[in-house]
Amino acid sequence: MPDPRGFLKYTKRETPKRRPVPLRLRDWKEVYEDFSHDTLREQATRCMDCGIPFCHNGCPLGNLIPEWNDLVRNDRWRDAIERLHATNNFPEFTGRLCPAPCEGACVLGINQDPVTIKQVEVEIIDNAFDEGWVVPLPPDKLTGKKVAVVGSGPAGLAAAQQLTRAGHTVIVFERADRIGGLLRYGIPEFKMEKRHIDRRLAQMEAEGTQFRPGVNVGVDITVAQLRLNYDAVVLAGGATAWRDLPIPGRDLDGIHQAMEFLPWANRVQQGDPVVGDDGEPPITAKGRKVVIIGGGDTGADCLGTSHRQGAESVHQFEIMPQPPESRADSTPWPVYPLMMRVSSAHEEGGERVYSVNTEEFIGRDGKVTGLRGHEVEMVAGKFEKIDGSDFELETDLVLLAMGFVGPEREGLLNELSVDITDRGNVARDANFATTVPGVFVAGDMGRGQSLIVWAIAEGRAAAAGVDRYLMGSTALPAPIKPTAVPQR
Repeated sequence: MPDPRGFLKYTKRETPKRRPVPLRLRDWKEVYEDFSHDTLREQATRCMDCGIPFCHNGCPLGNLIPEWNDLVRNDRWRDAIERLHATNNFPEFTGRLCPAPCEGACVLGINQDPVTIKQVEVEIIDNAFDEGWVVPLPPDKLTGKKVAVVGSGPAGLAAAQQLTRAGHTVIVFERADRIGGLLRYGIPEFKMEKRHIDRRLAQMEAEGTQFRPGVNVGVDITVAQLRLNYDAVVLAGGATAWRDLPIPGRDLDGIHQAMEFLPWANRVQQGDPVVGDDGEPPITAKGRKVVIIGGGDTGADCLGTSHRQGAESVHQFEIMPQPPESRADSTPWPVYPLMMRVSSAHEEGGERVYSVNTEEFIGRDGKVTGLRGHEVEMVAGKFEKIDGSDFELETDLVLLAMGFVGPEREGLLNELSVDITDRGNVARDANFATTVPGVFVAGDMGRGQSLIVWAIAEGRAAAAGVDRYLMGSTALPAPIKPTAVPQR
């Protein structure tokens, strides 16, 4: 039973403080300071355990939020991690990276600041690791079935852990040289230190999951070999086909996709020998006038990375208008709110520029030296140029962070001959099965570019579909079905 007056006693929402900007720009460690358990318990006490907890609906995983909030309030941390792990394989990832749609749906958020759900979540799992409560959970017996998981991002890892615990022999293939997918090479260290991935992988290996990094399925292993050697296949390779900007000057040197830029910084932090004689990786913002095109999370990742590499200046362009300071009328509660957000990277500097369109890159001797753009406004659902708003901006490094259009089709998908939806994603049924028998799909490869919490939820649900296909029935939870969730 929650404290029925908790939200009246503790009216102020509190979150951890960020380390001072001058200090955190000198390293790549996570930006937040420690948060005391006493303060966290007060924040958890604000949860009302509503008769209809809309936070459940806001969370694709169906996390039992009121339950573990109240367990934290009562200092029952071990029980709290049990309830959290019941629905979420990797709360240390979601607690750091998820934009928290649960908080947008929090009932308290109707007329107060919502409960700090995401912070309670990450503190529960970090405390559990510190106390040694996160231990391997190997299966009691093996089924004799082998499953290949292609891709080691959050969807692939969630599917692999669920299937391993169900007793199947699971091998995870990853074409990069390390396991983790975008968690490893797309998320900067200052947002999530990679030690969090490594300690979870150690648990999974102890449970029996096998990892094969540096293997490009469809190249190093043929599709025929894959189908012959495995009883089922889970496709979890993500939506890695990035959106480009085909305007004049795009072929100039110095214009890169975000995912051509970000992995180098992560490799430096991993200790890889990738720096040149100048001590910098092949693509660096050091001393550069940087323009980031794209105002989302990936753009913010490029922004924070550019600051730490020592950029001379940074502009971040967004074609959409600036969001309002509070929840927009177009996204009423309990919908995830459209509103102005200031990430740690934005707090560190740079200029955010809204309602602009880049129309041409300018160069000299084959290298980008600037761009031409103009302001836009939305008219009848279309962007229209504002007359007289043309401008030029000097730049010698442009980073394109405009999202992804779907999975790469060349190679594996084409050879498997899976059906593709009108939106360019791998088609699947309510059990996450593709049109090829024994082949399933989870995460962005079937859903399209989305959130980490959706990826984990889909990995868990796909694992249930695979287990049912192999064994005739399943005890694994399936939190979502594709037919119940419109694809974006």
